[in-house]
Amino acid sequence: MKAVIIDDEEDSRKILANYLTKYCPDVQVCGFGESVATGKDAIQKYNPDIVFLDIEMPYGNGFDLLDSIDDIAFETVFVTAFGNYAIQALNQSAAYYLLKPINIDELIKAVEKIKKERADVNYTRHTNILLDNIRTPVNQKIMLPTMEGFEIVTINTILYCEAADNFTRFYLDNNCTSLLICKTLKYFEEILKDHRFLRIHRSYLINPDYVIRYAKGKGGTVTMKNNKELEMSAEKKQQFLAMFER
Repeated sequence: MKAVIIDDEEDSRKILANYLTKYCPDVQVCGFGESVATGKDAIQKYNPDIVFLDIEMPYGNGFDLLDSIDDIAFETVFVTAFGNYAIQALNQSAAYYLLKPINIDELIKAVEKIKKERADVNYTRHTNILLDNIRTPVNQKIMLPTMEGFEIVTINTILYCEAADNFTRFYLDNNCTSLLICKTLKYFEEILKDHRFLRIHRSYLINPDYVIRYAKGKGGTVTMKNNKELEMSAEKKQQFLAMFER
């Protein structure tokens, strides 16, 4: 089986490649990537059977890379240094993952499992199952990178997002805590605009489905389901009100 290793740490790439050469003779390492862009290039060039993919990388993450590929013809083994890295989400789709530092026995087990399952005529790639779970329109999810790892959140449970310098704080329905996410509010504005989210202020991006009150003013204020009152910019007022016109 041909393999590509995508990891922003050179030592990690070398160690994994050495392990595969020594302990997994059925795997041939064909190429490497150190970012979303170079990783995608390597996948397109070598058409691998397996991609060993670091989840967090500069200028994007492993899910960004997978989401950019239209036809996934490989299996993915996620590699992460964080034991709490949305393991539940990966397990739900039976996706493969390895924790750093890589345990040789676990590496061998993952490779053998992929080899065995690929021989089954009814084999379905777990990478596709995971992406389908995240992309399902009715219950579509978004991957949110945190300082400790990432959270996978159902989009329609997001009340609103608040700018916090170069970070964004997410407030969720039925959740008394917030999530501090390692991306700007502008980044999420672009992602969530197709889900009716509206930027009402330089500091706020709201889900209009959770607005319970609007108070008039130059821009006015909106009160969200969690009873938080948010200021609205005057230039956003008409766009906001238009969302509620019949």
